[in-house]
Amino acid sequence: MTPLPCSTPEAEGISSAAILDFVTAAEEQLESLHSLMVIRHGRVVAEGWWYPFAAQHPHLMFSVSKSFTSTAVGLAIDEGRLTLDGLVIDLLPDDLPAQIDAHLAALTVRHLLTMTTGHATDTVSLADDAPGDNWARAILAQPLEFAPGSHYVYNSGASYLLSAILHRLTGERLFDYLAPRLFEPLGIVGATWESCPRGIDAGGWGLSLTTEQLATFGQLLLQRGEWNGTQLVPAEWIDEATSLQVDTSGTEHDVDGRQGYGYQFWLNRPTGYRADGAFGQFCLVLPETDAVIVLTSALATAQRALDLVWEHLLPAFTDRPLPEVSTDLAVTLASLALPTVIGEPTSPTAARVAGIRFDFDDPEMTAATFEPGLLTIIRGGVSTLLDFGHGEWVASDDVMVRASGAWVSPGTLVVRAHDVGTPFSRTFTLEFGDDALTLDIAQNVAFGDLPRTRLASR
Repeated sequence: MTPLPCSTPEAEGISSAAILDFVTAAEEQLESLHSLMVIRHGRVVAEGWWYPFAAQHPHLMFSVSKSFTSTAVGLAIDEGRLTLDGLVIDLLPDDLPAQIDAHLAALTVRHLLTMTTGHATDTVSLADDAPGDNWARAILAQPLEFAPGSHYVYNSGASYLLSAILHRLTGERLFDYLAPRLFEPLGIVGATWESCPRGIDAGGWGLSLTTEQLATFGQLLLQRGEWNGTQLVPAEWIDEATSLQVDTSGTEHDVDGRQGYGYQFWLNRPTGYRADGAFGQFCLVLPETDAVIVLTSALATAQRALDLVWEHLLPAFTDRPLPEVSTDLAVTLASLALPTVIGEPTSPTAARVAGIRFDFDDPEMTAATFEPGLLTIIRGGVSTLLDFGHGEWVASDDVMVRASGAWVSPGTLVVRAHDVGTPFSRTFTLEFGDDALTLDIAQNVAFGDLPRTRLASR
């Protein structure tokens, strides 16, 4: 893609010191930021990636995907393919339950966009149990306990239904529908979108983009759908989709989640709106300051990242250029890195246990072996090799995985591995006894309880 033009913070009316303060606060207070990009007046004034994350790596965006689905709905409405008041029972006639009650009969595209379907809980979990791999049928069979339009509940299943509707109307994947209308004009290449077993894109999740690709989408939104002199998305749709459609003040969302919801977009507490994905994937669009801020992260509590943006970055936008000053911002942004595992590069235990296969009585994880700089996990006879460095992040056979390791005590090795295409990392703690190994595997973030495995060799 053609990179967004660059400028200096001061030339665009932002203090470099304020951006540096944000980065410092983020490193002190947040578990793991992966990238930051600040755009002002259409120009990138700050960008950085915490190594091993890098500019070229697409990152899983989770519910940021919903905002792209909303944009596709707006395009389809503009093309006359459907309307906001179109009935779901007419748009997905092959996926309906045998009995259609009054609530389901009244369900519309608008209700799907605003998460006011009438469901009592999110229906996304039904996808895993869908009979015949038909996610839409499983979701539509779920009772609507409330009249559509009367009750808000965050519902990724509703976003999937929007994707299924577009798939049926256009005869192609949501991703393919957006390609000539959005991705190609914006220069977005290499993006991917997860799909269901029937080949329908997930809609509410599963889109992977680079930081700059997401920033470009944010800039398009800021420009109300205009790009290089062409109106890619109707301005009226962007205005409507990013305006208050649903009151979320009484929900259990974090504070920025209680400011209201549009059509698959969130309203920000101080100003503007955002595309928002789990664990801190954010595209913040701030029309009042003519700015876009993008973050990718691995945060258990993503609200903390927004708080730092409002505290450090938002007040830094001024309405005129500032005098150029000398700061450490450029050097800091170029040298960002996640901390490696702290400890010794080796231990007397390393030579004693190297090459020994430790077997576990576990059907999912059958064995593990250690060599200097290499951990091998064996599952059902299939070996996964995890190379790791000391004081550095090393790539494995899976080039999207980077790992670091150290001996934190004479008998304990810790290896941390980041999947740089996702927020997820796993920490392997190997405690070697005289003739045994205890292996503990912990994941950093998750929906619900954090996955953790603890095994003792036999």
